[in-house]
Amino acid sequence: MTDGGGNPIQARFVVNLIEDDRNRLLFLHRSTDSKRAPGKWGQCSGRIENGETPEQAATREIAEELGEDIRLELVRPFGPVRDRLYGGAFEFFLFHFRYAGGAIRLNHEHTDSAWIAREDFRNYDVMPGMDEDILYLGIWPREWLREAYLPHPGDGASTRA
Repeated sequence: MTDGGGNPIQARFVVNLIEDDRNRLLFLHRSTDSKRAPGKWGQCSGRIENGETPEQAATREIAEELGEDIRLELVRPFGPVRDRLYGGAFEFFLFHFRYAGGAIRLNHEHTDSAWIAREDFRNYDVMPGMDEDILYLGIWPREWLREAYLPHPGDGASTRA
């Protein structure tokens, strides 16, 4: 599997952004022993397994990381997009969900969860790429995000940090 320029895709991931009825996003605090971005706040996300569609991976990751009781409504899928930090080696599929109820039960990968309003977003130490994902899905306006982490004209519209 390659991108349009012949560069190999090393891995594919899903990122699930979950919004409540007050325009807050659900963030998960990653365990300090996580392999990727330990101790940072991020989204319910993970690798797309062999033979799995992005939609199947999104559903699986939600069940694994948030429990079977959570109810969500799909607002919009987006992607694929390529990363900007690792030379385009990774492909991401983004999913915007609306929280419809149910208990959140975190697995061992996370130590806490928080519904974060756009006004408070900059106070959290979030994983690289979160600003860009929020922007791509049109959840919050650009002015609430950290400009240094966003693509700029000439960066290409299909990249992700």
